[in-house]
Amino acid sequence: MKLGIAIQLSHTSPEEWAQKHRAHGLSAVVFPLDYTADQKLIDAYAQAAREYGLVIAEVGAWCNPIAADPALRAKNINFCLRQLELADYVGALCCVNIAGAAGEVWDGGYKENYAPETYEAIVESVRAIIDAVKPKRAKYALETMPWMYPDSPESYLRLIADIDRPQLGVHLDVVNLINCPERYFNNAELTRRCFELLGDRVLSCHLKDTVLRGRLTISIEETFPGTGGFDIAAFVAEADNVNPELPVIIEHLASEEEYIRAVRYVQELANT
Repeated sequence: MKLGIAIQLSHTSPEEWAQKHRAHGLSAVVFPLDYTADQKLIDAYAQAAREYGLVIAEVGAWCNPIAADPALRAKNINFCLRQLELADYVGALCCVNIAGAAGEVWDGGYKENYAPETYEAIVESVRAIIDAVKPKRAKYALETMPWMYPDSPESYLRLIADIDRPQLGVHLDVVNLINCPERYFNNAELTRRCFELLGDRVLSCHLKDTVLRGRLTISIEETFPGTGGFDIAAFVAEADNVNPELPVIIEHLASEEEYIRAVRYVQELANT
């Protein structure tokens, strides 16, 4: 496992950025710039990552590529194209986005997210993004989500088959898939099934923890690593079994200090 964090550590230069990651025992990074950044700065960060042995796990393309408004949809598709180009240029493993939502909130849960026409829009948008860029090194990947496709390893396999593009990879967030008590209480089995079915297609992972609150009807929410019910040790073991070089990015914490505490916790689990 190559551990990384979603936050960009405070720094004044690309070299310091890389040094700080290494100082904390990290070996994977999220690329800190988007495609609009100065080319020389993009090159400097990519070079610093190479020099310090940091894997660029992902470039984010966070937007809704199936937005209902045509102008917004076109803008978002263009952003995905440019970010995938950037990922390919800097040697990232993937450009990651969600499939998109059939409503106003770009990552929101809607009944229409599961409509056949939404599924077709996802397939068409991913094909269009990949076919326009034709990446040579990076792949485009969809993050697993609790209320839109792909919301299970099985639905991911279906999307992979229907999109039918070798440049499509998998971005795995198992905690995002924990959307009911059965998956919560049996999350180690869910993790095992994800890696068993998706295997070497998984390019990068997000890591966090989640807790089922004791109130009706159901309340499942993120919490600091080690304070919830997600079996992080089982996740680390399964990830290492599939690919010892797999990037795992800790995310959704409030401060640099919290991230470093979480890093220490996961490192201790990985070394036991």
